[in-house]
Amino acid sequence: MSFITTYCHLTKDYCSVNGTIVGRRDPESADSWFKQIYKEKEFVYPKFYKMDILSQAGFLASELIKRANPELVTRYQDDEVAMLFGNDNSSAETDVRFRKSYQENGAPSPSLFVYTLPNIVMGEIAIINKWYGENMFAVLPKFVSGFFVDYAQILLATGSKAVLCGWLGIKDKSTEVFLFLIEKQAAVGIPSNADNLSALAGNTSFTTD
Repeated sequence: MSFITTYCHLTKDYCSVNGTIVGRRDPESADSWFKQIYKEKEFVYPKFYKMDILSQAGFLASELIKRANPELVTRYQDDEVAMLFGNDNSSAETDVRFRKSYQENGAPSPSLFVYTLPNIVMGEIAIINKWYGENMFAVLPKFVSGFFVDYAQILLATGSKAVLCGWLGIKDKSTEVFLFLIEKQAAVGIPSNADNLSALAGNTSFTTD
């Protein structure tokens, strides 16, 4: 049996880990919400400021999960941690900005072009952590807990020992990010099944099955 051992939510107003709020957005701050989290939690990764918003979301949520579950960094070999992410709009937010850079400046922005694929967020996380396991980014109509549970079980049955999963819902100034870690063996955790995952994801506004 596998277990959901750690999970993180990022919304437009707060971030939480394992159901406990660990940060709230300051509407008076000149910084973006994600920059507020980065500074408040004292993360150190200068490339953060060059990332698109999708990669920033994945970076922040994955780092919060690592802080809550530090053994994730030391327990597994570099090819034993897989990643499975998804959303319903791919890299649309960056795609729009990239198109705008071409239309307004007469030349496309290389710094934006780098992020016009949604799976770049997994590449960023893999580089930071030196994780070289399987990874996939799925574009789905909505978050479906059964899909993530079933696909994670396939990964765990074929060599992975942990799967970092996530829904990166960022569009139209809304933020619904839900990352969770499924581990093949764990001393503590919630059994990984669709009902339990739906319950953990249920305090966000995206539709779940």
